Amino acid sequence: MLVVYGPLGDPMILRQESTTLLWVVCLWGPLHVVLFNTIIFLLAVAHLKAVCSDPGVVPLPQSRVDFSDIHSGEAIGDCTVVNDQLPRRHVMMTARVFYVLGSQSLLQREDWTVCTRCETYRPPRAHHCRICKRCIRRMDHHCPWINNCVGEQNQKYFIQFLVYVGALSAYAIVLVVTSWLVDCPDCSNEVTVKQSRILHCVILVLESGLFGMFVSAILVDQLQAIFSDETAVEQLQKQGPYRPHKSRLALLSEVCGRVHPMMWLLPCGGVSRGRDEPLLSHYDV
Repeated sequence: MLVVYGPLGDPMILRQESTTLLWVVCLWGPLHVVLFNTIIFLLAVAHLKAVCSDPGVVPLPQSRVDFSDIHSGEAIGDCTVVNDQLPRRHVMMTARVFYVLGSQSLLQREDWTVCTRCETYRPPRAHHCRICKRCIRRMDHHCPWINNCVGEQNQKYFIQFLVYVGALSAYAIVLVVTSWLVDCPDCSNEVTVKQSRILHCVILVLESGLFGMFVSAILVDQLQAIFSDETAVEQLQKQGPYRPHKSRLALLSEVCGRVHPMMWLLPCGGVSRGRDEPLLSHYDV
């Protein structure tokens, strides 16, 4: 830095400092553009993933199951009692509901149920969606925002979508309020221009605030459902939370994946698979 002493020294230093300050202030513009559009990109990817991902549809059997002749003793809808001497076709059919021990005995899987609408067996915590017309594993609800069910395989992306919308709304409010409070030296001082600017800021703040509060309420509801280990459908049916008790971090890991928590913010990577997923991979009767 060149320092010139004398009458012209101070104005030259002041001019140089003001130029540097203006250069620093101008850097905030591109920074906000990059950061704001990055959040929009992550939001769009998370929304696309939530829309297009399989929420956890229970696969249908490759051959149609006839539930009318499975009655053995008291076994009807939920398969509470099963005869050990079942025909071979029924043993194959109930392989998704029972573990085979040895050659004859069957260990009952009481947590599996029968969906009379899909006419198939379904694992625990799977529920039928009347809109999708299929059973969804760990179904929470059918969301019109994504035109898909929120289930075991896409709940992570749905939560990310809510987080990004909330963050974007808060970021927009901060930018609008800051632009309102900070004077703009290049802006016109006409009354009409100032009034339109104030109206524009008020509309943006109200819109961002309403969206932010709405998605925040849904996000809190989703987190409460995860931490209580009880989906919205289970709350309506009053089935009670599932045990054994797990920590909140473990419950979040089941939804977002067993990776570093910082990776939970990225709409990529695999989602944790359900404990009954291996049984559903080769579902045949």
